[in-house]
Amino acid sequence: MPVSLLLVDDHRMVRESLKRSYIEWGFDVIGDVASAEEAVPLAVAHQPQLVVTDIAMPGIDGIDACEQIANQCPDTRVIILTMHGDEDSLSRAIRAGASGFLLKDCSIDELMTATRLAASGETVIAPQLKPHLLAQVRRPSSTMTATQTTTTHRITPRETEVLQMIADGHSTPEVAERLFISQKTVKNHLASIYQKLDARDRTQAVLQSVRMGIVTLD
Repeated sequence: MPVSLLLVDDHRMVRESLKRSYIEWGFDVIGDVASAEEAVPLAVAHQPQLVVTDIAMPGIDGIDACEQIANQCPDTRVIILTMHGDEDSLSRAIRAGASGFLLKDCSIDELMTATRLAASGETVIAPQLKPHLLAQVRRPSSTMTATQTTTTHRITPRETEVLQMIADGHSTPEVAERLFISQKTVKNHLASIYQKLDARDRTQAVLQSVRMGIVTLD
């Protein structure tokens, strides 16, 4: 069954071009709209597997829409596709629950591949934005709270292994192969980790675990 997808961009030519490309690559484009105000109720009504949205649009922006969609459509993953590759936008998107953050100067092949990865549960970040991501987790944090300390102790050794491999950039199949476990088991570990760290996805989990000293980044 093709992956269902909703496109959100206030530039008609961009939407139409992306729609053609996604259809050619086998995606089921359930709609394309010009504003976040249109996107949120449409996402709630149809519960697509993916929403691909710009940031800068009239009215509420794509990141605010991402947060609303993440809260109301827990099974829908949101990819931010934008010209704004600044650290603040990336940070906001991650906090809002985005599963991907890509720049509009990427190729169609790169976008389609990243979209498929996002649909399969991976988190995709434009390579040139990785330094921004590292800068966020390497900032000095305040003293760990008692709750955070307890959470750290609740993360099992196996979950720590999985987290470290995710932080190193390995995909779910790669983690499964290296740890000699099934992909389903990896996903079960990740689900447990997300719950313990109060994270929506692997990017938030990695950021939180690095800040808490559970894993390290090279």
